[in-house]
Amino acid sequence: MSEVIEIQGGRPLHGEVLVSGAKNAALPVLIATLLSAESCRIENVPNLEDTGITLHLLEQLGAVTRFANGVVDVDASRLNASETSYSLVKALRASFWVLGPLLARTGSARVALPGGDMIGARPVDIHLEALAQMGADIKLHHGVVVASAPHGLKAAEIDFRFPSVGATHQLMMAAALVPGETRIRNAAREPEIVTMGDFLRSMGAQVEGAGSSEITVKGRSELGAGKVALIGDRIEAATYILAVAASRGHATVRGFNPEHLGEFLPLLSECGLGIKTFAQGLELDGRKGLGALNVRTQPYPGFATDIQPQLTAALSTAQGVSRIEETIYEGRFAHVSELGRLGANIKIQDREILITGVEKLNGAPVDAYDIRGAAALLIAGLCAEGCTQINEIHHLARGYERLETKLQGLNAAVLKRVHDPEDFIFSGC
Repeated sequence: MSEVIEIQGGRPLHGEVLVSGAKNAALPVLIATLLSAESCRIENVPNLEDTGITLHLLEQLGAVTRFANGVVDVDASRLNASETSYSLVKALRASFWVLGPLLARTGSARVALPGGDMIGARPVDIHLEALAQMGADIKLHHGVVVASAPHGLKAAEIDFRFPSVGATHQLMMAAALVPGETRIRNAAREPEIVTMGDFLRSMGAQVEGAGSSEITVKGRSELGAGKVALIGDRIEAATYILAVAASRGHATVRGFNPEHLGEFLPLLSECGLGIKTFAQGLELDGRKGLGALNVRTQPYPGFATDIQPQLTAALSTAQGVSRIEETIYEGRFAHVSELGRLGANIKIQDREILITGVEKLNGAPVDAYDIRGAAALLIAGLCAEGCTQINEIHHLARGYERLETKLQGLNAAVLKRVHDPEDFIFSGC
């Protein structure tokens, strides 16, 4: 038996929805608690499957954690391991980020090469090259990174060849526990990087430039207790925005900073949506429908690859022909064939998605393959005629908190239920 989500489509979304704390800030900040022997507190933490995996990872390394009412307390004063299990790193790519903190604090680490969503090659060579520049001795042994720094890591000047978000988090964390000044050039500029800088500063490190392409970290030999409140999840916000737009609805999305959406907001205006922003949210009027767009995924503040699948779904019923070029992950197209099962007219040419808008989609059973692809199918189901059944919905639990409840609050006919996979007949909702 497995859980599925059933959607009765064709109902415009309306009302108000509150987004949760940012998953992409929660995971690295939780891992950063390994840097301190004192207690740390993280607020506005989303209750997600990936959050649970991260807490389990910290506990496996000897930390004591407590998670209640959106607040996580971590005591990593008694780390008793510097090796992560393959099963955890395979389940969650962000688990690989423990490498830098463990190296900086204990002088050694054994971390399996990462897994996570099947959305193309996401090499970690930028991480390893940068840590090597800080003095780490790094070897690969049967799929495991074996790293040591018996004399400690050293401050360094690092030039990334690509603004990798994961590598930026990794190097900021490692540098925070290394005396001296480390400079990271061509750093990622995402809002979640700013949150990491805030947290490291609360622990006693000096961090300047977080959110820009050049970050300096003046580390210390010991860090103290840390505390930070996570920003709202901009990717979750964008998902609800596109769901409202695709359903031709009218709603307010709260709990996040609209400026964190980067180039996404101007794109929304370009395709005909009415938008009114305020300090922690926006009001969206999508009743006139979406127009066609030409989009290229890029590092922040460009259009985020984590929104590409959802936009693909929303544009499947937009008037005209839209093009989305995926420049970040070459394999992020698994959702396209499933959208085709619902009647979308989409073609892939190299790394470009060509979307010819159709008048309507029709409900059908579909399979999700990753977090954002699952969200794309959900958006398509909301504007499809009839019932859509989404299988493999565990992906949604990795990135969206209380998703069905929030959608129901927006007038969506969404239901999670247990499904017998041996029942091959799709009878509708």
